[in-house]
Amino acid sequence: MEKITSFTIDHLKLQPGVYVSRKDPVGNTVITTFDIRMTSPNEEPVMNTAELHTIEHLAATFLRNHPVFGPKMIYWGPMGCRTGNYLLLSGDYESADIVPLMVETFEFIRDFEGEVPGAAAKDCGNYLDMNLPMAKYLAKKYLEEVLYDISPERLIYPE
Repeated sequence: MEKITSFTIDHLKLQPGVYVSRKDPVGNTVITTFDIRMTSPNEEPVMNTAELHTIEHLAATFLRNHPVFGPKMIYWGPMGCRTGNYLLLSGDYESADIVPLMVETFEFIRDFEGEVPGAAAKDCGNYLDMNLPMAKYLAKKYLEEVLYDISPERLIYPE
């Protein structure tokens, strides 16, 4: 069986960043899948499910309500390896195109106060598995170490 594209990326060289994972034609448009890599695979500890789940709820809520990208938002969700998230947008984009959007998103998470949207039994199948303080910490770390001064090699998958 042929490897899927995401398994052909050298995860020994991959560092936190914002990467175009794939582009898929759907009808008259393109769906761009982004790899929002928050930790260094196989080097750093993975994110725990509670903080990753909290990031998912906050990022998905923020992005779906974004005045520009909300109507283009297809999906935001965690990677199974717990080193980042996937963002799917309707449109043909490059990594640099969404860096400002990711800065907005992670600043929203870093600064969020109050009840996490959807963190109730009637809204979520695992609402007790949330950790807002750690989600805020990880958002701040990603902003400071990656997004605020992102270098070109953090926008294109390593060879």
